[in-house]
Amino acid sequence: MTENQKKINPAFWVPTLYFSEGLPFVATSVVSVLMYKSLGLSDSDIAFFTTLIMWPWTLKPLWGPFLEMFKTKKYFVVATQFIGGITFGLLSLSLPLEGFFKYSLSLFVIIAFNSATHDIAADGVYVNSLESKEQAKYVGWQGAFYNVAKVLSQGALVYIAGKLELALGIVEAWMVVMGIIGIILIIMGFYHLKMLPTGGASTKVNSVSEAYKTFIEVLKTFFAKKYIYWGIAFIVLYRMSEGQLTKIVPLFMRAERVNGGLGLLTSDIGIAYGIFGASAFVLGSIAGGYFVAKRKLKNSILILAAFFNIPNIVYTYLAFTVPKEFAIVCGAITLEWFGYGFGFVAVILFMMQQIAPGPYKMAHYAFATALMNLGFMLPSMMSGFISDYLGYKYFFVWTMIATIPSFLVAWLVPFREVEEEN
Repeated sequence: MTENQKKINPAFWVPTLYFSEGLPFVATSVVSVLMYKSLGLSDSDIAFFTTLIMWPWTLKPLWGPFLEMFKTKKYFVVATQFIGGITFGLLSLSLPLEGFFKYSLSLFVIIAFNSATHDIAADGVYVNSLESKEQAKYVGWQGAFYNVAKVLSQGALVYIAGKLELALGIVEAWMVVMGIIGIILIIMGFYHLKMLPTGGASTKVNSVSEAYKTFIEVLKTFFAKKYIYWGIAFIVLYRMSEGQLTKIVPLFMRAERVNGGLGLLTSDIGIAYGIFGASAFVLGSIAGGYFVAKRKLKNSILILAAFFNIPNIVYTYLAFTVPKEFAIVCGAITLEWFGYGFGFVAVILFMMQQIAPGPYKMAHYAFATALMNLGFMLPSMMSGFISDYLGYKYFFVWTMIATIPSFLVAWLVPFREVEEEN
């Protein structure tokens, strides 16, 4: 650890680092859905294209090893924050243009590649700058401030967009919101220029061929793990239902009641997600963590799968009853997001405890998260077409049927003794 790293208290950079990681991800994956809905695009186009632009987060292990060859982790963190801020600014300016969809979508692709690169570098700073005890101490801060970014972007900024839609107009409202995100990222870049430790390099790589050889070795050892194909099946299929819900639920909430939706204002969705949903997710995650700590993952995994999947039925209820009371909608969101947070612990801990241990622990965890994202993305891409074909009511019935693979892999996945590879 360098002298510079010792001087900087992690409390001054860990929260802002993971806030900066969460902001562009949530803006790209969720806020973009509501923006395009307000701008008049179809559900199938929104679900397909806003999922398509998420590919960089799945593919990021492919270029991660090459970042070791240049500069420091801090350099990439700061550079990507500045680039992200500028790109969100350009995205804001693209919205009034006639071909806004192709321009904004192209800019979201740049944001996604840039943000995925930021994630690699940010995790590198965290791992290389903190000793084991500090890593354990601040791991909770990661999730907490990632969720602060979620509350801000998916809650407060969506609420502001909804109010500005009525005051200024739809296009102008979203120009302001995307501009705010850009400004925040640039501020974070200047802050981290001063406060972030260098992070160094986790592995010394001297050439492209050496980086490639390391990558191949990482890949071989990953697939050589005991029960790895069962593990892949688990992390890919566990989120099959959730992947379909994530894109369609906000569209369902926003759609007019005559079209089978709830007819909520954009600002209402900001409240439902940003206050009730995010709070319930955090509480569920904490409760799920304590639950698994007492029972161990192997003994808890089916219960976690039940918490993760069964609350999805609230959307079937909302679609068939179409309640006018906003409190009922918020209650449903709270219940589902608590279960989501509680059950999501299963896949995260499975990757940490069953997939990652052994040589190249960080790289193998990155591969696992990439596969998990793939299992989330493929159902998300198709969800709009399924929803258009079935309608909201029967789409949500279908998502309950789609929980079956999640339960099956949770029931059947074998657990290995990780000591054998440590």
